[in-house]
Amino acid sequence: MSSLVVLAVDDEPPALDELAYLLNADGRVAHVHRAGDATEALRVLRDTEVDAVFLDIRMPGLDGMELARILRRFAQPPAIVFVTAYDDGAVDAFDLGVTDYVRKPVRAERLAESLRRVAGLQAAPAPPVPADEPAIPVELAGTTRMLPRSSVRWVEAQGDYARLHTGETSHLVRVSLATLAERWANAGFVRIHRSYLVQLRLVTELRLTGSGYVVAVDGAELPVSRRHTRELKDRLIRAAKHDWNR
Repeated sequence: MSSLVVLAVDDEPPALDELAYLLNADGRVAHVHRAGDATEALRVLRDTEVDAVFLDIRMPGLDGMELARILRRFAQPPAIVFVTAYDDGAVDAFDLGVTDYVRKPVRAERLAESLRRVAGLQAAPAPPVPADEPAIPVELAGTTRMLPRSSVRWVEAQGDYARLHTGETSHLVRVSLATLAERWANAGFVRIHRSYLVQLRLVTELRLTGSGYVVAVDGAELPVSRRHTRELKDRLIRAAKHDWNR
């Protein structure tokens, strides 16, 4: 049944035409508003309530990421779906709690998955994502999935990218380990090495070997650099005392 009112935003007319066409072709969409930039989008949103905004990121003037931050401050914010040719916006999308992150060129079946998520929010509104539990857009078999940060056990640096290790698999995202270490510090992630970041509560062992200290995290043994050893020991002791005194 057609029920969703959506807004498509893209500064490139051919891309906007294609996005609007695909959205209109889905039976769940009742009406598609269009905007060629963020300023025009805000004018539409001033006069019209929409269920979701399908939003390009790289646009002149106010870009898609800045517009998304404005939308999150609305009393009743619409669902936000980024539609972009680039993956370097993923790290900023972490903190915005976006509904989906779709890569261009947009496929009808991929857009249908985004609309299914938006429709699901309308049927049963999800609680807001807490600030310490963002969802992370990751690529899996050609599809972008939203990975809860709580499922990440440890992170490994790979050049300008980081590999997020979960209990079952791993995902490569375009963000530096230093950036994640800064943003995730308050969520319990600790830098143990120039190449590794771990969830402190999942460390089950700190052990001295012939080549230095290692930690056991979720069945993996990871090296601890000398400069991080003292801080890690102190953090583990404080965490143990806190758990003991609860």
